[in-house]
Amino acid sequence: MIMQGSLPKGSSMSKEKIPVHVVIHDLVPKLKATERFVNNTLMIRSEHCYDPVEKTRLDELSTEFELEIAMIRLNLDHLLRRYAHEFSGAVEGREGAEGAMLTLDENEAVAIESIRRLYQRAHELQTGHEWNGPGQGRDERPI
Repeated sequence: MIMQGSLPKGSSMSKEKIPVHVVIHDLVPKLKATERFVNNTLMIRSEHCYDPVEKTRLDELSTEFELEIAMIRLNLDHLLRRYAHEFSGAVEGREGAEGAMLTLDENEAVAIESIRRLYQRAHELQTGHEWNGPGQGRDERPI
């Protein structure tokens, strides 16, 4: 859950906010699951694939996921450093710490949405239904 907040007068862009507990209990596990999918599914299937077209497709998917994950990690690390006190309080069980709201900068907000999008895409690929975009239908090829 990302919420819109207000900025000081004169600011043209609103800031997004997210609770600490969503980062800890929702987003980080989704990112880890997506990384496992890339490392344990795409790469292994590519290594054991003998069809050159399919191997290329799997390699490209893997590269695409890895690049996106690298960008997400950089921005998530930035968020974790900026709010280290809030995250440590939540992990230590300090009262009210998990509900603390974090104000995201533009790059962090993009990374948060990217985690969700990448996780959804990995799930679709695992179930054999890759979304090809609006009006394109689903690709029924199993990965």
